[in-house]
Amino acid sequence: MTIRALSPDYEGTPRDAEENFHGNRLLFVYWQNHAMFCSPICIPVPPTMPFAALRDEVLPGLYGSHPDFAKIKWNKVHWFHEQEDWKPNPSKTLAENGLVHKSLVQFSTPGLTGIGGSGT
Repeated sequence: MTIRALSPDYEGTPRDAEENFHGNRLLFVYWQNHAMFCSPICIPVPPTMPFAALRDEVLPGLYGSHPDFAKIKWNKVHWFHEQEDWKPNPSKTLAENGLVHKSLVQFSTPGLTGIGGSGT
């Protein structure tokens, strides 16, 4: 998204550029229909991390407190990269799966729509 400064001569350097994260990339992760987490969670991750490690080791730390999390059937999860349907390869790295700095990964869990089906 383009941002326009109020002052026409303003020049700023983005502080969230990839080179400022010591080899990591920012990744936004969002679990659809679970508004207990009201927005995507931004995490720094190495681009060399296998997608399976993100799914099996990182996501439980982010979303494991939700009662639905233990019920997820990972083979039924519907993944999105940005707004597009996406099928990540668990054995490939985040970079090999096409995730770049500040990518948005969303996932939906069929049959799980929040506490008591409320979307929270």
